[in-house]
Amino acid sequence: MGVFDKLGRAFGTSKSLSIEDYMNSAEMDEVDLLHEPADMYIKPVTAASEDDVEPIEEELAKKNIILLDVSELNKRPTTKTAIIAKLKSYVEKSNGDIGQIDENRILITPTKVKIIKRRKADR
Repeated sequence: MGVFDKLGRAFGTSKSLSIEDYMNSAEMDEVDLLHEPADMYIKPVTAASEDDVEPIEEELAKKNIILLDVSELNKRPTTKTAIIAKLKSYVEKSNGDIGQIDENRILITPTKVKIIKRRKADR
């Protein structure tokens, strides 16, 4: 008999709930059991259309760093250019930054977080 079965009996419920069901429930969506809440997060996001720009801007407004996967947009260069232009405009207005990591990934930072894009020569 599991912990949830014992708790269910104690509260007079007969429905059994597995740990998997509990962890996948809607109330656990925002719970991070392993870590304390952080001031900011690095969030991986995949961009597939211009509809993805607004949620990215919302995450940046929450001071989260975005690791943007644009591999799906590489097939549509015009759409990719338009999305990147919108995001670049947003981060410039908000004093954030944007930088391409490689062909498929772009790093976007919120207000007052800058990316060092070139390494100075070692002396």
